[in-house]
Amino acid sequence: MIVLGLTGSIGMGKSTTAKLFAEAGVPVYDADATVHKIYEGEAAPVIEAAFPGTTVNGKVDRARLSAKVVHDVDAMKRLEQLVHPMLRAHHQKFLDEAERSGAPVAVVDVPLLFETGGEKRVDAVVVVTTSPDVQRERILARDNMTAEKLDYILARQLPDVEKRQRADFIVDTSHGLDPVRAQIRDILAEAAKMPKRRS
Repeated sequence: MIVLGLTGSIGMGKSTTAKLFAEAGVPVYDADATVHKIYEGEAAPVIEAAFPGTTVNGKVDRARLSAKVVHDVDAMKRLEQLVHPMLRAHHQKFLDEAERSGAPVAVVDVPLLFETGGEKRVDAVVVVTTSPDVQRERILARDNMTAEKLDYILARQLPDVEKRQRADFIVDTSHGLDPVRAQIRDILAEAAKMPKRRS
């Protein structure tokens, strides 16, 4: 089974692209959804112990947690040390199940793939992109999004141009869904012929 890492900066259309991979019958692992899941379950007591006052009714309150870690590099590192082993276990379980199902290709959707060294754990990287204007327009249309918040998020992410340079495949979402579907078909055909690369 070939594992594709799917990544892209905020507002590029990565979630939509992940849905279209799933629509094409590919098992897709969603790192963000997994974080939500463990924040509502196994991670909550551990996070509450490390960062008191960050859970409500046994679930992590993301706004409260964010307020405690977002501007504190050490706190962020501590949080990652707690959460990453749990995420890795979920990730491995997904891969095992996808392999058992006989899927030729699986996709892992990881927003900070390059930033966390995740490209070493996949066989090829798919980067989702669009023009800077379309990106800003999409993001600033979201609820609770400000230009300041956007700049902070972008500062934590590898620049799009760098991601594209390191990509094996690029999906451009600027022109609607049908071109994206066509790009996905081409990627799946190519991926099926690739050698495994992950370590």
